[in-house]
Amino acid sequence: MIYFSIGYTGWMSMLNWTGFILSPSEFVGADNYVRMVQDEVFWRAMWHTAIFFVVTFTVQTAISFTFAAIMHSQIYLAPIYKVVIFVPNVLAPAIMAPVFRVIFDANGSLNGVLESMGLGSLARPWLAEDLTAMAVVMAVTIWQWTGLSFILFYAAMSQIDPQILEAARIDGAGNLRTLGSIIWPLCRGTTIALATLGVIGSLKTFDVPWLIANGGPNHATEFLGTYIYQTMVEQKEFGYAASISVALLVLAIVGGLLTRLGNRQSEGA
Repeated sequence: MIYFSIGYTGWMSMLNWTGFILSPSEFVGADNYVRMVQDEVFWRAMWHTAIFFVVTFTVQTAISFTFAAIMHSQIYLAPIYKVVIFVPNVLAPAIMAPVFRVIFDANGSLNGVLESMGLGSLARPWLAEDLTAMAVVMAVTIWQWTGLSFILFYAAMSQIDPQILEAARIDGAGNLRTLGSIIWPLCRGTTIALATLGVIGSLKTFDVPWLIANGGPNHATEFLGTYIYQTMVEQKEFGYAASISVALLVLAIVGGLLTRLGNRQSEGA
């Protein structure tokens, strides 16, 4: 079923079709792909995807690795903290997105708090400006998915032989040196796995930017997923939307292969 759907999408990408069963379709060959290469919005969506991956992956990795290390240090009420960190991961975007829209609205909770603290000069229409809208989408994504990265790092750290850490302490290594020189390298496989998931997830990103900012303002939070939806559902250009979908599939495969190849080369070194 999956491969049939991929093949049908590839065939549809060579058509000029509105998507209605009774409407005529025209075979246009590679015209949709030529249009895609010349489409400024498509390249903006690609750029947003790249920036989105770099920022979210870096911040999520740093936060989740730090949390995992702290949870391994026998702190009080650690089980409760683990649940609190992971809870955002199980919330549906359709539930949390309206909440964040209220928070970051021009008349929303965040601006109200800033004004009550005498920081009204910092208030702004967060979802109506290009930079802040993308920052909000990134922040919400980091908040939502840090729990998954935390669980994976925590599991990886649980597999480290305690004798290795004990030997490091006997040799005089402090906590930071142990984290940087022993624990972090031993979690390399988990980091590569998260990078692979991050690449594919960034390419598939749709729900958070669409539900919070609708891809706007002025395509400032446009991703490939949101652009495909707009092109197919709102503009009724199924052929062109299918060509973008094929490009997304190719990019996801290439991104996954590159991260795995980088992992093998690092292991060989």
